[in-house]
Amino acid sequence: MVADNYYRISALPALGDLGSAPPISLAALREQTSDRPQARTLVDALLVFDDLRQREAFLAGELKDVAPAVLTPAQVRNEDPLPEFLTAEETASRRVAADAVWAAYFHHAARVAQRQASEFLAGWVSHEVGMRNALATARAQALGLDPAAYLVAPEVGRYDADFSPLIREWAAAPDPMAGVRVLDRARWAWLREHDAWFSFGDEELAAYAAKLMLIVRWHRLSA
Repeated sequence: MVADNYYRISALPALGDLGSAPPISLAALREQTSDRPQARTLVDALLVFDDLRQREAFLAGELKDVAPAVLTPAQVRNEDPLPEFLTAEETASRRVAADAVWAAYFHHAARVAQRQASEFLAGWVSHEVGMRNALATARAQALGLDPAAYLVAPEVGRYDADFSPLIREWAAAPDPMAGVRVLDRARWAWLREHDAWFSFGDEELAAYAAKLMLIVRWHRLSA
């Protein structure tokens, strides 16, 4: 409810731009929704995205310490099984095993968006999947491979958006880190267009969580 969120959102620290220090941790933000099950469900659906990003980085040897907000540290380090909602996809037909986890995640987030009637979360999932699959297609085509084998959850992706200028900018980046920042700036621009600012509803809280994830990610990469 708007009234319940007015003071909650007003009390949250202001977010800077990309490259600024995170004013609050993702776990601390999650704690702010402990008494609001509907808001907690939306925020959790978003924060698992960052937990999985940390999991990928840890398993690739790119990250030594993990600080998940929803999953446990042992799950992120692949020492304990992931929750069932992240293991619902078949892996046998996928060339990249991790894609099964991401497919399960995006389907889960899309279901949460539908149940909670969240236009923000639905749009975020659609945009994220559309961008991810546009990148996968570009990579596969450059290598002479079939893009269809590398798409993740295409049925929930957004394809009315033209990602081709973004893909060209990403491809022209001088190094992988610069390419990551190209993509994250595009994500940030989308969030600023859809952040439901001053609505004081659960949608604004979800948008705050999505923005904070990007700020935390940039800070983590810089460190």
